[in-house]
Amino acid sequence: MGTIWPDTLPREKGPKYKLVADTIRKSIEDKVLQPGAKLPPVRELAYQLSITPGTVARAYTILTDEGLLQAEVGRGTFVAPPRMDQAGVAPIEVDVIAHNSDGADAHTVNLFSPHLPGVGQSALIRHLLAEIAQDPPSGLMHYPSRTGSRPARQAAVQWLSRAPIGRIRENDVVLTNGGQNAISLIMQAVLRGRRPAVLVEELSYPGFRRAADLLRAEVVPVAMDEQGVIPEALEAAARAHDAQIFCTSPEVHNPTCLFTPLERREALVRVARQRDLFILEDDCYRHMPADAPGYRVLAPERSWFVTSISKSITPALRIGVAVAPDGHIADLRRAVEHGFFGLATPLVDLTEKLLSHPQLDAMLEELQRVTGDYIKAAVNILGTYQLNWRSPVPFLWLTLPEGWRAASFCRAAEAEGIQIRSAEEFACRTTRTPHAVRLAINAGVSLATFEAAMTRLRHLLDNPPERISV
Repeated sequence: MGTIWPDTLPREKGPKYKLVADTIRKSIEDKVLQPGAKLPPVRELAYQLSITPGTVARAYTILTDEGLLQAEVGRGTFVAPPRMDQAGVAPIEVDVIAHNSDGADAHTVNLFSPHLPGVGQSALIRHLLAEIAQDPPSGLMHYPSRTGSRPARQAAVQWLSRAPIGRIRENDVVLTNGGQNAISLIMQAVLRGRRPAVLVEELSYPGFRRAADLLRAEVVPVAMDEQGVIPEALEAAARAHDAQIFCTSPEVHNPTCLFTPLERREALVRVARQRDLFILEDDCYRHMPADAPGYRVLAPERSWFVTSISKSITPALRIGVAVAPDGHIADLRRAVEHGFFGLATPLVDLTEKLLSHPQLDAMLEELQRVTGDYIKAAVNILGTYQLNWRSPVPFLWLTLPEGWRAASFCRAAEAEGIQIRSAEEFACRTTRTPHAVRLAINAGVSLATFEAAMTRLRHLLDNPPERISV
């Protein structure tokens, strides 16, 4: 290794850990480092390059997560043997083979739900799970408890410190089995009566409706404009039904990427107070600083807040965070404890270690940077059409040009090997939907594969079939 490394890192701009990772990666690609070659210990390489051990460790973690390196306990870090998919194709790309319009085979690219890029989180989670397996802080012979989960809830409060929800304490927080579970628990804590009504945006996250359906609540869509829900429409819907909670995503609206400005939020709060509505704010997709205070700041007595590790770190971890309004935490705890006692203790321990880990912030910044590269590629190719996007939010909203219908466009895209969601999947049955589709960012495929998929979509948009053209 010493023969290929200069005394200092290359004089290039960018994070040092990335320069280290890029240098090792190039050495592997150029076959300077052969499979099985042992890399220097972290501290030795850090001393040689005059950088911190943490910088080297992060580079090793990224390359291990990519499958280029492998760490063996007690032996060190080695160049991994060649993978079976030597062409560099990620497994998600080869689930299905479709055919392009020219007859050539094309890997199906799934754009149904966002697929986060791997930037070292898998290796970090494996490392933390190994630590927990050796010495589980919560033990392995106890039921979950509120006392036992306190360190994890404190870590969650630290993680939420940049969320637009004001000051919170660990006693205001419960941990759930993902964001969807958090939504269901909040509705269980709130809804009363034989047929309560849940108000949702006319285009909204389908999980709101599913949670309400499970509780036999009536789901009422509320009209929107370019700033979100219209206050007069919210007031009319609340007055006409036994409405008890209003579900919304004001910072990053799913699926349209719209943003609800402060003045509109304040108007909606006035309606909520007038009609005695709770507000459930879903903040799972906000991956950047907030542009306005959340509802828990504007109406702390009636606003619930939900976010999830699944949308920002990895969907494999079904860990959500729910924050209750002032005076309502006991109702939420009761829903949790009567439903499943609490998260399994190993998950609680993992939550505490992961959310308080010193590498997490830098890892999330890298994840957002990579996601931004995919968004930029999509915008560069599709940007001449009506496209809503907000980097690094991992999806885009495409309003189809005249001549296309959403269902027909989705079928045509699938024939080209691209799976996307129609606007109808985000609407109640009684809602008139626009001719639009949501494109999720799939960073599980290479950027080149993703760009090729965007180019095929652009070809479809440019050339609608005659049977539906106007």
